[in-house]
Amino acid sequence: MEKIASFTIDHLKLLPGVYVSRKDKVGQQVITTFDIRMTRPNFEPVLNTAEVHTIEHLGATFLRNDSEFKDKTIYFGPMGCRTGFYMVLAGDYDSKDVVELVTRMFIFMKDFEGDVPGACAKDCGNYLDMNLNMAKYVCDRYYNEVLKDIDETRLVYPN
Repeated sequence: MEKIASFTIDHLKLLPGVYVSRKDKVGQQVITTFDIRMTRPNFEPVLNTAEVHTIEHLGATFLRNDSEFKDKTIYFGPMGCRTGFYMVLAGDYDSKDVVELVTRMFIFMKDFEGDVPGACAKDCGNYLDMNLNMAKYVCDRYYNEVLKDIDETRLVYPN
């Protein structure tokens, strides 16, 4: 079998950032998948499931309520390796095109107060596996260490 595209990225060189993972065509529509890499693979500890689950709820809620991107948001969810998230948008975008959106989303998540949207038995299949404080901590870290002064080295996959 052929290796899928995401397995061809050198994860030993990959730094936290916002990358275009792939672009697909569905009919005439381009679908762009973004790799929102929050930790350095194989060098830093991965995110725990409780904060990943919380970020998933907060990020998806933010995107699906954003005035510009709510109708372009297809998916927001965690990578199986727990080093980041995939954000899938309808449209042909580059990483620089979504930095402002991702920045606003991380500000929303790092500053979030109150009940996590959908964190109850009626709305979620594993609502007890949430950790808002740790989610806010890792979102604040990503915002300050990556998004605030992001440059090309964090927007294009390493060779």
